Parts: sequence; C-alpha cells; structure tokens
Amino acid sequence: MSFLEYLISVDARTALMGRMMQKLGVDRRLKVVADHGAVINRAVNRCRACGHQGECMTCLDQHENANEPPDYCRNRDLIAQLQHVSGEG
Repeated sequence: MSFLEYLISVDARTALMGRMMQKLGVDRRLKVVADHGAVINRAVNRCRACGHQGECMTCLDQHENANEPPDYCRNRDLIAQLQHVSGEG
C-alpha cells in the first residue's frame, strides 16, 4: 500500500482528494516530486480544511472525464503543477 493509498483510507475528505488526483491523472506523478510525502501531507491538510466536500463529491460523481479541478479546489495549483510533471521516474 502506497502512502497516498493509506491517506485515502483515513477519512472521506482525504478520499475525495485521492479521487480527484486519480481522475485528473496526477496521482502517480506525486512519486516523482521531491519530498512527495510532505507535498501529500500539505495537500491533505488543504483538502481537510475545505468546506466544499459535498460539491466535490458531486463533481467527481458527475464528471467522468475532467481536465481540471473545480475552481473552489484548494489543491488546484498543485494539480496544475503535477499535470506538467513527467510521469516517469
């Protein structure tokens, strides 16, 4: 089990973050980012502090193919950066 998979299992908010990262194809790219454990921890904290869990869940359920997170996503900048990271490593 990867660190991200562990965090996803911790609570519903973290699961939403994991689903968003997977849906946008950046979950595996976290592995090539320097200090990825700290990056994931900060992302989890941002997601946990978000007040849009219901909207996020609806968005994830309704949009099969998304290219970017919703405007309210607190990890929007991180996801945009990850979309430009090489998936190799």
